[in-house]
Amino acid sequence: MPVNFRNKTPLHRMAVFPLLLLQLAVTVLAGMSGWLWKGPVAGYSALLGGMIALLPNLYFTYKAVRYFGARSIKATVQSIWSGEMGKLFLTAALFALVFAGVERLNVAALFVGYALVLGIAASALLLVKGFPKH
Repeated sequence: MPVNFRNKTPLHRMAVFPLLLLQLAVTVLAGMSGWLWKGPVAGYSALLGGMIALLPNLYFTYKAVRYFGARSIKATVQSIWSGEMGKLFLTAALFALVFAGVERLNVAALFVGYALVLGIAASALLLVKGFPKH
């Protein structure tokens, strides 16, 4: 029977933490930019879009880094899989919640905020220090 090693490293000490902070900063900047550019509705719409991308990424991060080590590979893969499925369901639920619950919404700003934060996650390998440059 394999032994599963739990990762007890706090989130702020993990290599992914700067990326999550960058996503949070882009979320806030998108909200502020939308507010200054098109007004408060665009501002909170862009902020909501960024949060729709950020919150599921936080959930995935929590699930993906729960285990470590060669003896925990099965638990690690299962945790990453469940984290990704949870991320997809959470994203859909947050979009549904925003569309159903927010009366005044700038849909373009919502998707711009979402895409900006999602783009940070998609380009994460390019942002990691020491990534091979060849």
